[in-house]
Amino acid sequence: MKNVTVSMDDAVAEWARLEAARRNTSVSRLLGELLAEKMRHDDAYERALQDWLHRERSWASDGHPYPGREVR
Repeated sequence: MKNVTVSMDDAVAEWARLEAARRNTSVSRLLGELLAEKMRHDDAYERALQDWLHRERSWASDGHPYPGREVR
């Protein structure tokens, strides 16, 4: 575990204290959990994006024109 110092607006600090109390935890633990959740979310998004970017495309036209947008 690393100790860090965090600066924030008074209103944000008050919200963090209230939210930590609501969750029966410390502000330090709350911030650590929120940051870990953000990290997992961002990592999952990046993996999904890379998977999509490297996926073989199966919608090639094979020389035939794609359908138009006109309504029939």
